[in-house]
Amino acid sequence: MSLPNPHQKVFDNAAAPSSHILTYLDSNPPSQTLAIGVTTAVPPTPHSFTQNPKFVSILNEVVSEYGHQDEDVVVQAKAFASPGGFNLGSGGSFFPGQHQERHRGSSRKQGGGGGAGGDGAGGASAQGGPGGAGRGGFVHLSDRRNPPDFGRIAWPEDILGSVEVDESGEVVGKLQPSGTYRIVTNEGM
Repeated sequence: MSLPNPHQKVFDNAAAPSSHILTYLDSNPPSQTLAIGVTTAVPPTPHSFTQNPKFVSILNEVVSEYGHQDEDVVVQAKAFASPGGFNLGSGGSFFPGQHQERHRGSSRKQGGGGGAGGDGAGGASAQGGPGGAGRGGFVHLSDRRNPPDFGRIAWPEDILGSVEVDESGEVVGKLQPSGTYRIVTNEGM
């Protein structure tokens, strides 16, 4: 049997014939200690899968040690430190010359909302991106089975860990495991 990811291997479980051992290793019989987990269905589902606590511990050690160097984390950190559209709204970079005529009693003000020259769209419509306006914060390392839309955060079950980013977009310290990561979700493994 096989899974969509060619690096993930499926072996019959001699200890429980109605189940299968999932692993990244080619060795047969597979090491129960290093196995990802056990499943009663292939492909595994959240209901059929039991994760191996030892594997999760190893995964968290690796994520803690090297996750802050992940290319996705570094790119997110740089984007997070960007202005994030702080000057994209009306009167900003995209609409610098559009000044509204003010009418007596009008509640419209220059810069009064939106990226369309003060049309009232305001809020998120004028923000323009995921940046943290140069203030720093946290970014997350998530798996790629269900990538979030640009500027959005992955589902907690897909986040391996988080790391602090300073105001210049540099990663501060090492990644901390999330505690919410699930090896198998409804989106797969």
